[in-house]
Amino acid sequence: MQSLCIHHARILPMEGGEVACGFVLVQQGKIAAFGPMDEMPDVSDAIQLDAAGGVITPGLIDVHSHLGLYEDSLGFEGADGNEDTDPVTPHLRVIDGINPMERAFGESLAAGVTTVVVSPGSANPIGGQLAAVRTWGRRIDDMILKAPIGMKFAFGENPKSVYHDKEETPVTRMATAALIRENLRKAQEYHDRKQKALEHEEDDLPDFDAKMEALEAVITGELPAHIHAHRADDMFTALRICKEFGVTPILVHGTEGHLVADLLAGEGVPVISGPFMTDRSKPELHNLTEASPGLLAKGGVPVAITTDHPEIPVKFLRLAAAVAVQAGMDENEALRAITINGAKIVGLDDRIGSIAPGKDADLVVWSGHPLDFRSHVQTVVSAGQIAYRRKNDENH
Repeated sequence: MQSLCIHHARILPMEGGEVACGFVLVQQGKIAAFGPMDEMPDVSDAIQLDAAGGVITPGLIDVHSHLGLYEDSLGFEGADGNEDTDPVTPHLRVIDGINPMERAFGESLAAGVTTVVVSPGSANPIGGQLAAVRTWGRRIDDMILKAPIGMKFAFGENPKSVYHDKEETPVTRMATAALIRENLRKAQEYHDRKQKALEHEEDDLPDFDAKMEALEAVITGELPAHIHAHRADDMFTALRICKEFGVTPILVHGTEGHLVADLLAGEGVPVISGPFMTDRSKPELHNLTEASPGLLAKGGVPVAITTDHPEIPVKFLRLAAAVAVQAGMDENEALRAITINGAKIVGLDDRIGSIAPGKDADLVVWSGHPLDFRSHVQTVVSAGQIAYRRKNDENH
């Protein structure tokens, strides 16, 4: 793979100070160096890209989406996010449902989004396994950064409404919590039986159970719980259960999180905030506000911003961050909320989310500041390769 050097750009690395006019050197798919122009090494053997005074950021990251699970312009035929025939489906893997050829992948890449975490839907109290994938590629196996990266749990109205229509359990918040507790307990017992048999070199391993095998990774701490919750009481029910079983929680949506930011900060739990560029389509969104991520951040809560694609197309991720700034969020914190913060929340900050030597070369060259709606993406680099170039006559 030939080296690449992007130069004459303002660099916003997301960690550490910005560089007013500098370069980023890419070698073997990794960031090899970056700094001011007077420190640029000999790059005569590299592909050279003059940013002409533009801005370089890390690739944008949306750590909660359903990209490729709900296909553009399709109904049932392209809907693969919810297996709502069973409220407990931890053994499902999103990588088996994602269509990477779906057009929203290309649109996301062209908008500077290089990584998404794809999640099952929220019909089931336990929905299945999430995956972090790149937005550039044709085969999902080649696009995976980490799979599984978490387990989906859902509280509140969604499981209630889905199973109420079927006249099946759960139709109450109590039943949703009870189902989750029951299955985490079963997974705990399943794990204990396996460990006991292995330690004593016995043959009485429990019969294979795909659901318990999947949940075992949650109760041992290998996988965090990505928890769909909007109302404050649902968030605290989820945290209560996580404490009971030693599960690592990540709150997703957290629509009322700003009302209890001090309590969430005290718990040390991160929030993936959004979508807030939408209507209040159900009662639990009554307190929806675009000020929420800024209030969470000011309250000391680690926060990332999500579009919840296709609720809001992921190509509008940077605009969601700009809306949060308009509502009071610090501009730098908003940029971090769509780059390094999300990477930290899902445990991928050793690879992506900031411009630093040794990290994957996921980079975006912008015509201006990325939170200025007039700016456009000029070039996108994914894992060290130029994945997108804007045509001069292209209209956005």
